[in-house]
Amino acid sequence: MVANRRALGALVLGGICLGCSPILVRVSELGPIATAFWRSALALIPLAVGFGASRDAATRPLPRRWSDHATAALPGVLLAGDLITWHISIHLTSVTNSTLLANMAPVVVTLGTWVFLRRPPHRAFVIGLALSIVGVFVLNSGSSRAGSHWRGDAVALGAACFYAGYFVLLARARRAFSTGVVMLWSTVSASVCILPVALVFEPAFVPTMVAGWAVVLALGWIVHAGGQGLVAFSMAWLPATFSSLTLLIQPVVAAILASMFLGEPLTVVQAAGGSIVIAGIVLARRGAS
Repeated sequence: MVANRRALGALVLGGICLGCSPILVRVSELGPIATAFWRSALALIPLAVGFGASRDAATRPLPRRWSDHATAALPGVLLAGDLITWHISIHLTSVTNSTLLANMAPVVVTLGTWVFLRRPPHRAFVIGLALSIVGVFVLNSGSSRAGSHWRGDAVALGAACFYAGYFVLLARARRAFSTGVVMLWSTVSASVCILPVALVFEPAFVPTMVAGWAVVLALGWIVHAGGQGLVAFSMAWLPATFSSLTLLIQPVVAAILASMFLGEPLTVVQAAGGSIVIAGIVLARRGAS
């Protein structure tokens, strides 16, 4: 019981840390993909130090075989896809839209189960999915430049697909290895996957100002190592479906910070659309249980 409360607290705090991410991505002096690389690469410093200083290295199993390395590293491949697409969407649509749509992972997981595993969902899921789609239209129509948001919203939904796969593989890896192992291996694989994409598509790769380094350091140390690490820790005791729902705190935090620091006030229509999307996701997840 104590462990569950501790895990829930870690999950909520991790969600708050992750909610700061889109603000930092938007103000970064680098492009979205280069920012994603430094976010994951710089996170390796505290992750490696923390892993070396923890008792996990001595008391928990380490990957030995190729299959073990794959289990621990595969979440990072999908995390790379999630970071690239989500960071791009943050520059194409509002912070609120991007963060909310990228967190539709619970719906994506159940849709994937339906399509690929032939497990039809309950009626509640279909109703929840329809409700979420209506909410997306309302959310987008509430923006003063709604027409230009659709491409960014579509990219954010692509990020949700990667995020859903990341959650599934993360839960599997977390059952076999410690938080430190999973975070370190997956972050290395995410960095390796993002690097060539950033080198090809980004004109500027290295920050030139102190403020630029401060932003990517905050993303790497506070958001990734801190936020993702707390989420990975909590998933040893909490089911992935519950975790993905609780992390809907991210768009709430992001919307508040965007209003305060980026001048993106949340309109009444957007608030209503966001509420409809969240209600649809919750209903869909219950219908999938």
